[in-house]
Amino acid sequence: MKKTKYALVTGGSRGIGRETCIKIAEELGYAVLINYQSNQAAAEETLKAITDKGGKAELLQFDVNNAEGVNSKLNEWKDANPDALIEVIVNNAGITRDGLMMWMEEEDWQKVLNTTLNGFYNVTRNLIQDLLKNRYGRIINVASVSGMKGTPGQVNYSAAKAGLIGATKALAQEIAKRNITVNAVAPGFIETDMTQDLDQSQLKNLVPLNRFGKAEEVADLICFLASPKASYITGETININGGIYA
Repeated sequence: MKKTKYALVTGGSRGIGRETCIKIAEELGYAVLINYQSNQAAAEETLKAITDKGGKAELLQFDVNNAEGVNSKLNEWKDANPDALIEVIVNNAGITRDGLMMWMEEEDWQKVLNTTLNGFYNVTRNLIQDLLKNRYGRIINVASVSGMKGTPGQVNYSAAKAGLIGATKALAQEIAKRNITVNAVAPGFIETDMTQDLDQSQLKNLVPLNRFGKAEEVADLICFLASPKASYITGETININGGIYA
């Protein structure tokens, strides 16, 4: 029996995650698992945006940082859907707790690293055996320009995203022979909830293209990396930042 192919997007209720869910469903035809932690209303809006266009999607609530919760929810879903296969994993969930290192509380350090790095590990580790057995898969990790060049006031976020880039490079080499690619995207200033309080009029002057990017533009790149067209690209981190850092 032919399995229904799914893409899982963590942090899929808003911003880059939301646009990625919509584009993967619309352009690649995957059924989408929209992961969210707490904002069910936003997740349901993303779900409606997909189903209104004839796509298939489901909500899957868990905190990526909670290993027990991740494994419980994913295993429960797999048991309930034996004819389904999660073929694409987009590790998008992340948070910021900005501040200078000299004043940074341990909690702000731990939360940011745990969400990005433990989240990547918990989700990918649970699903990777299925990809290996299937001998096909796409893993896309959402990093940041902060992980490429470092950003003052974001030592925790820069460390987390740099770690994710390192993990991307290593895992890509481990599983390439099974036709599974692992890549990262590194957005710069993107118009999302995470950047809504920033002064765009000033910060856009730092960007050669003189504007913030749109979440849809990042989603287009993720969608390409999730597609068969990117079959010979693995272990890469692709910058999408308007030229602010290359």
